[in-house]
Amino acid sequence: MTRSRVLLGHVGRLLALVLLAGLGLQLFFVARIAMMAVVDPQSTSFQRSEAWRLLTETGRITWGQQWVDDSQISPNLKRAVIASEDAAFAEHSGVDWDAIEKAWEKNQRAQAIAARRSEQLARRAARPNAPPVLSPPRVQAKVIGGSTITQQLAKNLLLSSERTLARKGQEFVLTFALEVCLSKRRILEIYLNSVEWGEGLFGAQAAARYYYRVDAARLGAYPSARLAVMLPAPKRFEKRPGSGYLAERAGTVVARMGAVELP
Repeated sequence: MTRSRVLLGHVGRLLALVLLAGLGLQLFFVARIAMMAVVDPQSTSFQRSEAWRLLTETGRITWGQQWVDDSQISPNLKRAVIASEDAAFAEHSGVDWDAIEKAWEKNQRAQAIAARRSEQLARRAARPNAPPVLSPPRVQAKVIGGSTITQQLAKNLLLSSERTLARKGQEFVLTFALEVCLSKRRILEIYLNSVEWGEGLFGAQAAARYYYRVDAARLGAYPSARLAVMLPAPKRFEKRPGSGYLAERAGTVVARMGAVELP
């Protein structure tokens, strides 16, 4: 009985230490976010991980970024990014639950279609006259996200790129902390100065100079829309600037920009 009590005591203390460590980490994150109300972040967790990846793969770090104030970023780019990435940015409290539900439904349908396609390919491979294959190819469904601009910023600022329930839960905590500690205008300013727009290319000013040879303040509607459309896959679109999808989607974003409310 005594040994059991001692063991339970050790377990209880261990759990208390774990809880205190978790609470300390959350307070550390919140303190860092609160400081961003007046201090511009020098780099993000995602940027540092990309710098390390480039260093290990190429032996050098290619880094393009120049912080500019909110007033030096074209309203066209702000409207384009909101129209393309998070239409309800000015209204929601950090998480757009309707967008998450829609994304989940789309992913479920896509996974069902991919599963049926994989079954069809497997049946074809099993036919007597079919050419021999080691294993039938498995069709992967494209995963569609429902993350808001605030969620993307929370993930890029302080978290790793791994996809786990624990990391997603931490993302929600940081998202709400960003919304409480910072204004929508400040959140958008930090996002546009830190988001990736190509290999080792971060922020609106660097992107505007690299793709259009102008400052971020001078970006027009269509160039802004093209930059906004690049955001989900910037490295891919950097290699395919003439993509038909990019041009078509940019036209759609331009048409939506007039209805966007800026914070």
